[in-house]
Amino acid sequence: MPYQFLEDVATADIAFEATGETLEEVFTASAEATLNVMIEDLETVRPAEERAISLTDTSLEMLLFNFLQEIIFYKDAEQLLLRVADCRIEGGGDEFRATARGLGERLDPSRHAQRVDVKAVTLHQFCLEQLGSLWRAHVILDI
Repeated sequence: MPYQFLEDVATADIAFEATGETLEEVFTASAEATLNVMIEDLETVRPAEERAISLTDTSLEMLLFNFLQEIIFYKDAEQLLLRVADCRIEGGGDEFRATARGLGERLDPSRHAQRVDVKAVTLHQFCLEQLGSLWRAHVILDI
């Protein structure tokens, strides 16, 4: 599993750490972890609808933050549960770009066992860093 939930990090929130050998892997793992906080079994989410995700930012850390916020936005605005596919991170210097396909379907309480409702990603202890050959994200979600 490319992510793990962290105990005793946040009392009223949920924290996780995601890792990957590439930025694309850590972005995808972070999106999966965010959705898994909301939905118990990610395999129940069918790829019935697609949304293009395209974001830019001046820092990789804020790019990841906004990328995860996009997953939450679709859940709130359209009741759409999205899993990330074909994630690409490009750029450097003054601008980074994330593009991906979000594949999923509308929330169906009869098929999607819900855990908790994620309100937002928090900046508290938010971190994206490269450790040797791995990328690591530390994220706390407001529930």
